[in-house]
Amino acid sequence: MKPESHVVSLTVPAEAEFIDLVRLTLYGISSKLGFSYEEIEDMKVAVAEACNNAVVHAYEPGSPGLMEVRFERIEDGLRIVVKDQGPSFDYAEKARRAGSLHDKSLNDIHVGGLGIYLMQALMDDVVVKTGTGTEVILTKRVCRSEEMV
Repeated sequence: MKPESHVVSLTVPAEAEFIDLVRLTLYGISSKLGFSYEEIEDMKVAVAEACNNAVVHAYEPGSPGLMEVRFERIEDGLRIVVKDQGPSFDYAEKARRAGSLHDKSLNDIHVGGLGIYLMQALMDDVVVKTGTGTEVILTKRVCRSEEMV
């Protein structure tokens, strides 16, 4: 079987209590792919942030919604896709207005809006697609340590 065909998908309610199920699934898959404990913990934080964004922002309070999470084995690592069907937003405009966090004090940083920065710091690649809902694509490559000679 080709690595590209190794995909595990979950479709869960966009509710906070289901994020742990996503994190547990991520742990099982990433540990089998050879990721280190630290890499797995970084991925768990990034994926939880992407899922939390779907839970908090995708659907109106009281309106049920779903989030789809796909774990795709790629040649050198893992791609995780978190997708919702909520109203979309202009990601490019939002990112432009957010600006850089460099040279800002903690008093200048507002609660919320740091999720993308956090995901970018923890993952090798982050892509956000908007249109029909929002799709966050997180990629992490396995860092294999060199064997001691």
